[in-house]
Amino acid sequence: MQSDLSFTAIDFETATANQNSACAVGLVVVEQGVIVEEFYSLIQPPNNQYMWQTTRVHGIRPKDTAQAPTFKELFPRIYPLINNRIMVAHNELFDRGVLRKTMSYYNLSYDHLGLMDRWECTFKIYQGKGFKPARLNACCEVLGIELNHHEALSDARACAQLFIRHHDVGLTI
Repeated sequence: MQSDLSFTAIDFETATANQNSACAVGLVVVEQGVIVEEFYSLIQPPNNQYMWQTTRVHGIRPKDTAQAPTFKELFPRIYPLINNRIMVAHNELFDRGVLRKTMSYYNLSYDHLGLMDRWECTFKIYQGKGFKPARLNACCEVLGIELNHHEALSDARACAQLFIRHHDVGLTI
């Protein structure tokens, strides 16, 4: 099925409760309804500091990111995947906040990315379809989408698949 649906799905994991503490990012680029590129990287958060609560969620530890690039070092690779794109996240408020706050921490201009003020949010979309709960893992379980939850690339890929399915005319739930 050919589609004009083009966007980038994104997922961040954070090292602390601070939204500028990205420690992993997953990006999935979709062109005309087809996944054409995927990108994943660990990110060294500020001072490589973690909270045990976040590590318990995603399993990433300071030793894993000690040699990882900072967000500022990684940004030139991420930029072409998000610049002037429709952005999709399962919790867009969180992921948009992480991108904005992390960019600000490194004195990078979020406004120059040409992104919408609000991104597409698959949580809200599927909540509106009556999914209870509408958490990423619950949506994926119902729809048979493979997911390694809280691994940034897997979460971004699942989000992309949810958004594609939402736009497929023949989707019945």
